[in-house]
Amino acid sequence: MNLSIIIPALNEEKNIEATVDNVLNAFKELQIAGEIVIVNDGSTDKTGLLIEKKIFQFPKIIKMIFHQFPQGVGVSFWDGVENATGDIVAMIPGDNENNPQEILRYYWLMDHVDFVAPFIFNKEVRPVFRRFLSSLYHFIIRISFSINLNYVNGTILARKSVLNSISHRSKGFFFQTECLVKLIKRGYLFAEVPSKLNIRREGFSKALKFKSFLKVLGDYFNLLFDVYIEERIKPKRIIKESITYQRRYKENVL
Repeated sequence: MNLSIIIPALNEEKNIEATVDNVLNAFKELQIAGEIVIVNDGSTDKTGLLIEKKIFQFPKIIKMIFHQFPQGVGVSFWDGVENATGDIVAMIPGDNENNPQEILRYYWLMDHVDFVAPFIFNKEVRPVFRRFLSSLYHFIIRISFSINLNYVNGTILARKSVLNSISHRSKGFFFQTECLVKLIKRGYLFAEVPSKLNIRREGFSKALKFKSFLKVLGDYFNLLFDVYIEERIKPKRIIKESITYQRRYKENVL
């Protein structure tokens, strides 16, 4: 296996260098061979220049995809997946709120499952209002899709071939929930693991904008349609390249 870390970044000049350095340190400390795909989502500050600086320092590890104008974190993620060369992919936001080691420490579980789903165990680092919104969102998703997870919007570690089987991809922040729900509903094997969140030092979350809320609402209804109507009419088969297929259909039962 090899690994691709996708970093969407929109006007993250205060955070992008620390984010990249943390990923590189995680590669070194965990002895993982990986690449970094940074998606500059139409930044108008110095984000692009700082990314180019990092590419100059690590030309064999880091590459950049540039959007002329902001297209959304979901679009950035899927563009990163398309351009990733690794068999395994994970998204680390460019705001440096996620410590890469918290998800990459579970990289070796990918020998046994097709994706790893983290849950935040130190929610107290977020403001009270943000925690309330997260709990409400979590409750709605669990009830709507009968998903019994501790967290439904985390940065998953997943097999690229499995992610490629997902259609009707969200362009906004809902893409992470969409991936989780669709893969679980299709029966892919996964592991749920604890993950620690950093305290955001600079900037603010773009997920809390009213425009983002409207986009999430629309994507939520699209997912309801996909799960309860379209995928029941045309069920999606488990792909042969997955660990799930190997363990379910090809491994000998003792």
